[in-house]
Amino acid sequence: MKYISCTIQRSLLRTLVLAGTTVACTGAFADIVTLRSTDGTINLQGDLIAVVDDYYLLQTPLGDLRVATNRVRCEGASCPTTKTVEADTILTGSDTIAEGLMPLLMGGYATVQDAEATVTTTANAGEFAATLVGQQGFGDNLGTYLVSSSSATQAFASLMDNSAQIALSAREISTDEAAILAAAGAGDMTAPAQEHILALDGLVLVVNPANPVSQLSVADVARIYRGEVTNWAQVGGPNMEIAVVTSDADTATVFNAGIFEGNAPANGPSAFTATDNIEASNFVSTNTNAIAYVGFAFKRGQKPLTLISECGIGTTPDAFSVKTEEYTLFRRLFLYNRGDLADPLARDFIAYANTDAANPVISQSGFINLGVERVAMGLATPRARLVLESGTDAGEQRVANDMLGLMANSDRLSSTFRFRTGSAILDPRGRADLDRLANYLADQPQGTKITFVGFADSVGAFGPNLVLAQGRAEQVRAALEAVAGDRLGHVSFAATGFGEISPAACNTTDAGRQINRRVETWISTQ
Repeated sequence: MKYISCTIQRSLLRTLVLAGTTVACTGAFADIVTLRSTDGTINLQGDLIAVVDDYYLLQTPLGDLRVATNRVRCEGASCPTTKTVEADTILTGSDTIAEGLMPLLMGGYATVQDAEATVTTTANAGEFAATLVGQQGFGDNLGTYLVSSSSATQAFASLMDNSAQIALSAREISTDEAAILAAAGAGDMTAPAQEHILALDGLVLVVNPANPVSQLSVADVARIYRGEVTNWAQVGGPNMEIAVVTSDADTATVFNAGIFEGNAPANGPSAFTATDNIEASNFVSTNTNAIAYVGFAFKRGQKPLTLISECGIGTTPDAFSVKTEEYTLFRRLFLYNRGDLADPLARDFIAYANTDAANPVISQSGFINLGVERVAMGLATPRARLVLESGTDAGEQRVANDMLGLMANSDRLSSTFRFRTGSAILDPRGRADLDRLANYLADQPQGTKITFVGFADSVGAFGPNLVLAQGRAEQVRAALEAVAGDRLGHVSFAATGFGEISPAACNTTDAGRQINRRVETWISTQ
């Protein structure tokens, strides 16, 4: 049962007029609280009147407002707290997932279960409980999920001692962590049944909307975070000191991987160290000279910057570039479970999170779902212009022209396949994307043609890279046909390769070369 302790400085009559049955309250309110949503759409301050039927009642200059408790986080000494929650299933880990995605995802899960989810915050920061009641709130209690923010490291430790059933991680499990869990009988943590890519996120470099800077090179970002550039005028902006914001360890790991090839900047300055994405975004909101990196869902009205690579390739943090994993600072968001997981509530939730039914909720939360997306290509695009300028000799130019000919009549799907390093085995996302692509193509009209298009990095000679790219494309085609069975008889398939033509990233780093070793999915109607 939910208990909320609070104090009411308004009359009981006024509370009853506003709405419903009020929970019991004691003590004294401070002057002001803030109700804030993770996506920035709600940011209200006022006197807390009461908590009624899972709604905050707030007195503001605009009048008395009623805000659902599952939409916002209450900040301030007068915020209500709940006593210890008895949970059936515990999920813990990354604040990006726990606070940014899980509240709405639990609501979406309840909907597909024909249930109603009652979400309540606990006394612990970054923690909430979701209780599901069947038959849209009129049936049996289906169970209570407790979701708490910690870190990926703590989440894996919780799997180790069985204090949690699901670990939430904004990074891939490390080799050492997986080995320790395997030795403890938790199974292969990288197996498809235990490692689940929930969604994608792009780390976005944000500045205050009043800052006229709209793009930075990756090199300049590195110089800023190393303390070599300290004034915005040095990178084409106004004459004001740069306030550098750093963030929590999990988010910083992704940032450092994309900007510093995995190494933290030495002696980098920090005007503010945020404990989570919300704090980082809030700091930028109130400091016109600040720069921060936050998850895609936490931009909260700040201005995102386009990143320009050292070889001149610019990437904007949009959904498609994150889905294809060609944006410099993308990351995968994971759910992990032990191989011996017996909890049916945990298994049911994981199954839901891996289906297309979760996609709208993931998007609503501000993250990037794994659903297949289609965009036009054609010959008027920046990519086509770059391909036209490709090739250092007649042979390479012929390959570029062949690519342009295929582009002219094709669209691109977001399904982009990569392989484990040094292996012919598709990575975990690639295996799951085969199923998603097969489901998407099953609904396409007769005469649809799919061409798998292979690309390579620039290491080695052009000819062998062309053969390698073709072989990878053939491999993905065979894998899809094996997964789809006889469902796609109305779709024709082809495979081709264009080698190192049209790089999506610079070939000067391991990360860039990995992005370029890919198989794209192009679609056309005959």
